[in-house]
Amino acid sequence: MGILRKIKFDYILLIIIIALSIISLISINSAETLLGTSADNYTIKQLIWYIIGILAIIGIYFIDNKNIMKISKYLYIGGIISLILLLIFGEPVNNARCWFKIPHVGVFQPSEFMKIILILTLSTTINKFHEDYPHPTIREEFFFLIRIAIIVGIPSLLTFLQPDTGVVIIYLLITIIMLFISGIRYRWFIAIIGLATFLVGGIVSIYFLNQELFIQLFGTSFFLRVDRLLDWSSGSGYQLENGITAIGSGGLLGFGLNNTPIYFPEPQTDFIFAVYASNFGFIGSILLLGLLLILDLRLINIAYKAKNNIHKYIIGGTVAMLIYQQIQNIGMTFGLLPITGITLPFISYGGSSLLSYMIIIGIILNITKIEKRHPLN
Repeated sequence: MGILRKIKFDYILLIIIIALSIISLISINSAETLLGTSADNYTIKQLIWYIIGILAIIGIYFIDNKNIMKISKYLYIGGIISLILLLIFGEPVNNARCWFKIPHVGVFQPSEFMKIILILTLSTTINKFHEDYPHPTIREEFFFLIRIAIIVGIPSLLTFLQPDTGVVIIYLLITIIMLFISGIRYRWFIAIIGLATFLVGGIVSIYFLNQELFIQLFGTSFFLRVDRLLDWSSGSGYQLENGITAIGSGGLLGFGLNNTPIYFPEPQTDFIFAVYASNFGFIGSILLLGLLLILDLRLINIAYKAKNNIHKYIIGGTVAMLIYQQIQNIGMTFGLLPITGITLPFISYGGSSLLSYMIIIGIILNITKIEKRHPLN
């Protein structure tokens, strides 16, 4: 007990993660009843990944974050190499090269770890810029943003080619939020939003006015992605309709564990919330949403109290990633947002995604330890 008292640990954050892990395992086990013989021991595998994740948290907790930040550029290079190798050697699944298949283990998705690597790389880059230029001029900020665009643009292009547009959006959102927290001039955000609006408007205009030209310019794969994205509001589709039916029929308390009433594809990943909601109803759904909200608020509170700017950047990027994925995954389950294959953090099945989240939680727990011991920047 004496040792535990000496360890500066954020137990509230840990308890939230444990609660989410229990919900994850219960939901995935229920999803396996829908999959029947096609189920592949997802619950056991998720449990193993959680154990590996906890070990990763323990290991990271006792490592100085400064050492992790020092090697962030090497992690970035390694992440870029893995994305390039994926395009060359990755085995296509549904016309996408997003995973390396590892025999007897499963699949490895480099883009999931690239999100964490990008948060660390951007944190060190932004922090160094402000150390070198405490009062930057517009010209200095401009060249700084060019550098940021290159850092983010390379993995974004490689991930887009897989293709995985959803993760590219996460890269960009992480970057925007971290830049906003850094305190650069707001005029840059106006310029970025204006440029993005112009580019997206131009692409959409070509799509509607001349689809043959669109295919010639951007290719069939991108055309199909845009077509699916723009057609989401119709609310049609076997997966979506059955998912909404399962959620709506759950009522106040749901059908109980392992009693999802109707089948829909990818219940263990993309539509895990539909499985959980049908089993535990409105009350259970509110409980899960409350836990996710508490997690987000806890992280925001840690960032707000942090004295070290680089800690603020890391947590800010993490919060941006988590909140977007929570809103996107649950929103697409209800048909409020397009189905993009974005999973629900800490709940959906997936070794790469879960381990990447646990790694960043380990880094944040390390941050809380450092902030309590050394409250000065």
